[in-house]
Amino acid sequence: MAARRGVKAVKASGDPGQLRLARASVQTTKVALGERGPVWWDDGNPDFNSYQVGNTPYAEWYLSIRH
Repeated sequence: MAARRGVKAVKASGDPGQLRLARASVQTTKVALGERGPVWWDDGNPDFNSYQVGNTPYAEWYLSIRH
């Protein structure tokens, strides 16, 4: 990403104002790509990513495909 390369180049110069601008450019780019900012994929359902499958509503399905 060009914005990230810009941060690296500005770090070498040591100019804090330019570094702030370069980092703002990275932030703007990441928000535009959907990497930062409000989530766009939230459907309101609970997220079970941090659970073992046996402790979720998918436990029965998982056992059926595992054997």
